[in-house]
Amino acid sequence: MRKDREDLRWEEVRTEHIVQDEWIDFRKSAYRFPDGTEYEPYYTYSRRDYVVIVATDTEGNYICVRQFRYGINEVTTEFPAGGVERKDGKCYGERKVGVLSEDTLETAKRELMEETGYVSDEWTHLLTVPSNATIADNYAYIYEAKNCRKVAEQNLDETEYLDVELHTADEIESYIKSGDFQQAMHITAWYLSKKQWK
Repeated sequence: MRKDREDLRWEEVRTEHIVQDEWIDFRKSAYRFPDGTEYEPYYTYSRRDYVVIVATDTEGNYICVRQFRYGINEVTTEFPAGGVERKDGKCYGERKVGVLSEDTLETAKRELMEETGYVSDEWTHLLTVPSNATIADNYAYIYEAKNCRKVAEQNLDETEYLDVELHTADEIESYIKSGDFQQAMHITAWYLSKKQWK
C-alpha cells in the first residue's frame, strides 16, 4: 500500500501573476525543496475544468468534431468537449464547494447538444483526472454517451467554428496511430471507453 510522503512536498515561497485576466491565471513561482534549497522559476497556469465526451450514435459510429486548435496551429479531429461553468464568472480558480454553476454531467450533456445536436440517455462517468499535472491545475471530466440521436442543429458559441463527423472505431484507431487525433486527453478518453473502465 502506498504511503503519503509529506517529505516529498515542495513549498511555494513566492508567486508572481504574469497574466491574470478572466480567462487564465499564468504564474511564475519559486519553491523550497524538501532539503531546504529554493529554485525558480516554475511556470504554472490555472484554467477552467472541462468535459470530454466519447459519444456513439445508434449505429455505433463515433461522433467527432473538427476544429482549429491555435496551440498547434492545425485543424484537429477530436471528441466533443467544453468548459464547466462557474458561479463566480471566472474561467479558473479554487475548486471549493459550490463554485461550479453546473454538474459536470450536465456540462457534458450541454456540450454534446451544442456542438453536435445529439443527445443521449445512456451516460457513464469514466474518470476525472488532472489535465496536465506538471503545469496546470484544471481537471478533465471524461464521459461516455451511448446510442446518441440527433435532435437539433448545432448551437455554437460566437468563437466556435466546427464540423461534425461520424467515424468508425477502426477509423479512430487509425487516426490515433497516424498522429491525426491530436488531443492527448481525448486519446485517454478513447482508451478508457474501450476498456469499459467504470
